Amino acid sequence: MSGPLEGLRVLDFTWFLAGPYATMVLADLGADVVKVEAPGTGDPTRKVAPFCGDLSSYFLSVNRGKRSICLDLRRPEDRRAALRLAEKADVLVENFTPGRMAEWGFDYSSVSTKNPRLIYASCSGFGQDGPRSREPAFDGIIQALAGTMSITGHPGSEPVRVGFSVADVGAALYLTVGILAALQARHVTGMGQYLEVSLLDAQVSMLENAFSRYFATGEIPQPSGSRHPQVAPFQAFPTRDGYLVVSAGTQEQWELLCDALHRSDLKKDNRFADFVARQVHVSDLEKELFPIFRAASTSDWLQLLPKLGIPCAPIQNIAEAAADPQVLARNMIVELEDPLAGKVRIVNSPLRFSQTAVNASRSAPRLGSSKKEVLDEWLSEN
Repeated sequence: MSGPLEGLRVLDFTWFLAGPYATMVLADLGADVVKVEAPGTGDPTRKVAPFCGDLSSYFLSVNRGKRSICLDLRRPEDRRAALRLAEKADVLVENFTPGRMAEWGFDYSSVSTKNPRLIYASCSGFGQDGPRSREPAFDGIIQALAGTMSITGHPGSEPVRVGFSVADVGAALYLTVGILAALQARHVTGMGQYLEVSLLDAQVSMLENAFSRYFATGEIPQPSGSRHPQVAPFQAFPTRDGYLVVSAGTQEQWELLCDALHRSDLKKDNRFADFVARQVHVSDLEKELFPIFRAASTSDWLQLLPKLGIPCAPIQNIAEAAADPQVLARNMIVELEDPLAGKVRIVNSPLRFSQTAVNASRSAPRLGSSKKEVLDEWLSEN
């Protein structure tokens, strides 16, 4: 089966993480993604350790399935070649600081005159306007500004960054959604359009629950460790040999949990009568539950609670997650054959379609390795 985006041409001027993650999703879905890189250096993540042979695992993780060409947009002849490619593209994606593409004569207004059907997608730290629009930004900066770090970690601890680049990946997924929506609009109107997403906007959007609680109460959300801010019990509990996350997200699950712990009396305790009461008295609830969970091992609890319909899970490290039977059953870890690095493992796409394929089967490209074939393929047509 071909991918749902088979035949779609994407001219990819992205680097680092947010932009490349978005174009990787498009490549997985079957689009022909041509990554345009600076001659000699390419995407800076090519140099980031650790390496599989001579291939950066970071670069591989978000640039698989693409082709690479080298063009220097400061040179008139390369700029002309890039413009000719843009005339043949369906989508152009860039994540430079606002103004950089315009300096090269490659902004939307310049390119769309040659290709009015083009979807031109920009991703930046702060957006194309506003007082900080021309400032560069990385994931940690955005997590700090948006409030993410202020609610992450344990009460009273120093601010903590979320353990993966949630601002970059969140913006990338919004960008991908926007591109697909713009393509649908083009089916109706016949015209392309300009789309932009900022990391800050996307991160604020993803924090909707924290903002909505603040707007409703006037209380500034604080870090709560592994606890859910509104539901209890919904957190990690220490066991005899580790930790177990238990999420009693419904009143029925709470009552089932009480019975499973042989503490049916807690159901009649007014402090724990409903969602609101349990959250108000969450510290008291922990005092009741912590000793119970510590009395048995994590595996003991995993043998008991799921059978009763109570959601729970051990806290796994990355190695354990990579070997988890459910992860493997869903084919989320796959092996690619790289021409120089040999066999390398990657995280697969989570998308599944009944009629079309999602294909994460090609490794990341070597710098400039596809220039001739791309120019021949894209520019040979009238």
